[in-house]
Amino acid sequence: MTEIRTDWTRDEIAALFALPFTDLLFQAASVHRENHAAGEVQLCTLLSIKTGGCPEDCGYCSQSVHADSGVKATKLMDVRAVLQSAAQAKDNGSQRFCMGAAWRNPKDRDMPAIVEIVKGVRAMGLETCMTLGMLTPKQADMLGEAGLDYYNHNIDSSPEYYERVISTRTMDERLETLDHVRGAGINVCSGGIVGMGETREDRVGFIHTLATLERHPESVPVNALVPVKGTVLGDMLADTPMAKIDDIEFVRTVAAARITMPLSMVRLSAGRESMSEATQALCFTAGANSIFTGDKLLTAANAGDDADAAMLQRLGLKAMVAQEPMRACKAMEAAE
Repeated sequence: MTEIRTDWTRDEIAALFALPFTDLLFQAASVHRENHAAGEVQLCTLLSIKTGGCPEDCGYCSQSVHADSGVKATKLMDVRAVLQSAAQAKDNGSQRFCMGAAWRNPKDRDMPAIVEIVKGVRAMGLETCMTLGMLTPKQADMLGEAGLDYYNHNIDSSPEYYERVISTRTMDERLETLDHVRGAGINVCSGGIVGMGETREDRVGFIHTLATLERHPESVPVNALVPVKGTVLGDMLADTPMAKIDDIEFVRTVAAARITMPLSMVRLSAGRESMSEATQALCFTAGANSIFTGDKLLTAANAGDDADAAMLQRLGLKAMVAQEPMRACKAMEAAE
C-alpha cells in the first residue's frame, strides 16, 4: 500500500502538475491500483432536500440569494419524500445517497427531521452523506449518533483564490466545520471546483490544503464549474470563455488528488455532463473512482443513469458493490 503523507509541499504538488501528461497518468494509475480496485466505480446520487434562498454569496452558486438565476427557494423536503428518492436511487444501483440543503448552517429546529432522514436512508443499506453548511459541535454529534457516514463541506479552491469567490464565509470556518465532523466520528467529504478562472498555482494550493490535513478526506469531489447565468462566475465566463479549464488540466487535477491522497475516493462531480466520454475515461485512468449519477445534481443537469451505465459498459468498468461504510475512527486505524 502506498505511503500516506500529510507533509506534501506546494513545490512537490506543482512538480506533479508539471510532469509529462503520460508520466503523470502512469503514476496516478499505479497509486490507484495499489489502493483500490481499478475496474470499479462508486455510483452516488445527489438530492437537493432544501433548494435556494442561501444567504452565502458563493460566486458559482445558483442557489444564493445574491444570484439572479431564477432558482426559487423551497422548504426542507418531507422525510417520506426523501426516503422515496433514496429507494429509487438504490434501485438504480447507487451505493451512496448524498443530500444537500442550501443553508449557511442548519437551525436546531431542523435537526430532528435531518436525523430521521439519516436513519431512514441508512436503514436501506445505502451510505449516507449530507451537506448542510457549517455545523456546531452539537449538530455534528447529533449526525454522528444518527449514523451519518459522510459529511460534505468543500474548501472550493486555494486559500488565496477562495477570497475572490466567497466573502460571507472564510476558509478557516470551513476547516473548523471539518474539525467538528471529525470530532463526531463522521467521515469527511471535501473537495472543490476548478475552472473558476483560477490559475494552476491555485489548483496546486487547493490540492495542497486537502493533502496536508491531519487526515485526508475519505472522499474528494472534483467539480468542473457549471457556469450558470445570473451567478458572478457564470456571467464572468460568458464574457471571458478562455477562463474555462481545459480537459487535460482537469485530468491533471484529478491525478494530483489521487497521488497525494491515495486512500480517498476521488469523485467526478459537477460538470461531467459537458465532458466527453474520452475525457471521463482519462479521469478514471488518473484515479477517479466515484461519480454522481442521475439526471440532476442539486440544480444542475447531469448525464443520467442510462447514459452512465452505457459509458461504464463501453469502458469495461463496473459499479462498486455496496458495503458497510467504515466509520472515520476505524478508517484511521486501518490506515495506520
